[in-house]
Parts: sequence; structure tokens; C-alpha cells
Amino acid sequence: MKLNYNWKLSETNFTKDKGIVFSCFAGGGGSSMGYKLAGYNVIGCNEIDRRMMQMYKDNLNPKFAYLESIRVFKDRTDLPKELYNLDILDGSPPCSTFSLAGLREKSWGKEKMFREGQEKQILDTLFFDFIELAEKLQPKVVIAENVKGILQGNAISYVRRIYESFENAGYYCQHFVLDASKMGVPQKRQRVFFICLRKDLAKQFLVSAGLFRQVPKLELNFNEKEILFKEVKTDTYDNIIKVGSGIHKAWLVRKEGDLDLTACHERIDGRQLNFNYNFIYDNKVANTYLAKDNNVIFDSEIGRYLNNIEILRISSFPQDYKYNTKTPGYVCGMSVPPIMVARISEQVYKQWLSKMSI
Repeated sequence: MKLNYNWKLSETNFTKDKGIVFSCFAGGGGSSMGYKLAGYNVIGCNEIDRRMMQMYKDNLNPKFAYLESIRVFKDRTDLPKELYNLDILDGSPPCSTFSLAGLREKSWGKEKMFREGQEKQILDTLFFDFIELAEKLQPKVVIAENVKGILQGNAISYVRRIYESFENAGYYCQHFVLDASKMGVPQKRQRVFFICLRKDLAKQFLVSAGLFRQVPKLELNFNEKEILFKEVKTDTYDNIIKVGSGIHKAWLVRKEGDLDLTACHERIDGRQLNFNYNFIYDNKVANTYLAKDNNVIFDSEIGRYLNNIEILRISSFPQDYKYNTKTPGYVCGMSVPPIMVARISEQVYKQWLSKMSI
């Protein structure tokens, strides 16, 4: 199916014929929009952030919406029967504790208070609360997204626990490192997807994965033509860098090939400063967009930030997305690109769900 990163919710026909999905840690609905694009019926979500939940409702109008911690949600005894008959349980457990840009080990096991006013949570245990929910609901497939950093360094111990927990919950688990820029998204964004199939449904798909181990065969080989920034950008330069500012001075001494402002500051005063301001070039794919307002600088004759249209496009979010009191930069930076999830869930349906007899 051909998917376009430049699309609108109001102009899209969602078929809802591929299966039923429920999304946890749903945020602004990036993953959910991906499932909808692929033809799934997304019936609801669980999210702890009140403002993100409101955006989800405004854009996706879910049948079921639970505004609460997954620790509370997983222990509910009043869940509707639809949630016990899911084709896919989706989730993106908060991943900042595993990010290479964060504190990593120093933040593990510690409660964190979010600026949105949410209750304190220990982020690195939420993945296991999600797996407990999967064990309770027993969906056919579980798909969980996280940052690539979870596979590196000491964090690998969490991956082992994730595999063991899914095994105990009754699922075969495997993970895939995927790059959105190879999947029709105009942005380099690498993410890890844990994709799990319920054991009683897996017999016909099992293949050898080394000594004494079998997994359900699933091929996720994406190699679509990359979409360069020149195909995405607009001719609206409304976010000009303030002349005379530190960022402007650093931008003035940029050189072809610079990835961010770090090298520029070194040329000015020898300091190594990293403000997470990345350069974007016309003839390259946009770098990973972070969840900070206006954090990407466009490298052209005019020093400017990305505008809202460009942010939505490189994130494959719909152009008519209602982001309310937030900015598209915050929402998109926190979300999985919809087209990325659409591509994955297309293959899950084609290779697994469509071949099941139940």
C-alpha cells in the first residue's frame, strides 16, 4: 500500500478491516494513526498525561480512553470484553532512562516527576507493567517500541528481562532495529520494536533461530527510497534565528558537513557545547527530531528553524493534526512516526494475522 508522509486525517479513508488494536502509553497517537493507516480498528488507549490524552481524543476519537497510570490500568477488573479479544496490543513504554542522551544508569530505579504534573513513576519498570497487561488480556500480537539505547551497555540486562517476561506471559518475543527513513518517513529515526506472537498461535510460523530456540518467522526488510529534505521543505521562512544571539553567531561559522552546533562553538571559543541543535541539508534526510521546541536549524542562506508544516511532514503526522496547547515539535518528537508503525503492522497482518484460522 502506498503511503504519503504529506496527508490529512480528514481526507483519509480508514478501512478497519485488518484487526483490533489497543494502545498503551499512547501519547498524541502517533502509533495509533499508523495502525489506522494500515487498516486496523484502534478502539482505545491508555495514557497518563491529561493534555496528551486530550489531543488523542481530539484527533482519533477512541471508543475507550483510560487516563491513568498503567499500574492502575493493568489491575482493573472492569475492562470491556473487546480488550480481551485484541489482535494487537501496542505500547511505547517511556524510554528516557535508556536513551544514550540521558542519565541512563544514574536514573534507573528512581522515581521521576514529569513537568506535565503527572504522578511520580519509576520509568524502567513500566515495560514490565505493560507485559503484565499483555498476560492478562492475551492479545494475538504485542508490539512494543523503545529507543535503540535499550540494546546497548548495561541496559541489555533489561532486554533479557523483557524476553523472559514475555516468555512467562505466553509469547514468543523477537526484536527489530528499524530506521524510519527506510520506511517512507522523511527523517532518520531508529527505534527498537519488540514484536511478540502468542504461543498457541505460533506453530505454523516457527523457524529455527539458533540452537534450541525457535521464533515465528517475520521478515521486516524495508528499503524504500529516502526522502530528502528538499522534497519536504516549504518556502515559508517564518522562524528566523535572532541576529546577534549565541545560536546565530555559531550558525555563521558553520561548515558543510557539520551535524550540529557543537563544532561551531568550538570554532568560536574552543568550548564543546551541545545544544541539540541539528543541521538539516537539502540533499540529505532530516536527522532525528527531538521533543524540544524548535530544536532543529535549517542550514541554508537563511538561518531558521523548521516551521510547523515541515515538522509534521518529517514526522509523517497529518497536516490537520490538532496539537492544542502543545507544539507539533513536542508531540512529534515524543511520538513514533505513524507511517513507521503502518509499515510494520502491514507486515504483521500479511505474514501472521491474515493466515490465522481464528
